[in-house]
Amino acid sequence: MAAIEVILLQRVPKLGQMGDRVRVKPGYARNFLLPQKKALRATKENSARFAEERIHLEAQNLKRREEAERVAERVHGLTVTLIRQAGDSGSLYGSVSSRDIADGATEGGLAVDRNQVELDHPIKTLGVRQVRVVLHPEVVIKVTVNIARSVEEAEKQIRGEAVGRAAEEENDVAADIFGTEEEDAAAPAA
Repeated sequence: MAAIEVILLQRVPKLGQMGDRVRVKPGYARNFLLPQKKALRATKENSARFAEERIHLEAQNLKRREEAERVAERVHGLTVTLIRQAGDSGSLYGSVSSRDIADGATEGGLAVDRNQVELDHPIKTLGVRQVRVVLHPEVVIKVTVNIARSVEEAEKQIRGEAVGRAAEEENDVAADIFGTEEEDAAAPAA
C-alpha cells in the first residue's frame, strides 16, 4: 500500500518537527498519529487550517514544554523502588512493566501515564536500572528503578552492595580466603 502524507502537530521522535509534512505508512497514521492527535492528513483544508492555527499550536507546545521542564527539575533524581518476589538467581516471578513503573513514579510524586515510560522490554531480574520517562516530546528524564525482594535489599542495592547469589558467592570467597571464626577459635595459640 502506498504511503500517505500527514502534517505533524507536534514533534514525533524519528519522524519530524511540528509542521513538517511527512510520508508514513497508512497503518502508522491510522493507528497511532491520527488517533493521538499528533498529525493531520495533508489535505488542502487541513493545510489551510494548520496554517491558521500554527501560532496557537506553537504557543501551546511551548507552554507544555516549559511545564514539563519545571516538573523534570522538581523530580530530578527520582528513584522508584518496587518490591517483587524472585528466585535465588535474581529472576523475577513475573516481570516489571511500564505500568508498574508508572504506578511507582506516581506514588513517588511524579504523575505519569504508562505510555510515557519507555521500556525496550519488560524487566525480569532484580537490580537497579535507569528508565526513560517522556514528559513532553522534547523533555525526557531518567528515573532510577530499584527492583528488590525486600526494603532492606533495596537499600543495599542503592548503596551498591551485592545482594542475592552474588553476595553469597562473595561471602563464600571471603570465608575461603580468611577462614571462619570457628576455625580461628579451634586453632592452637602459638
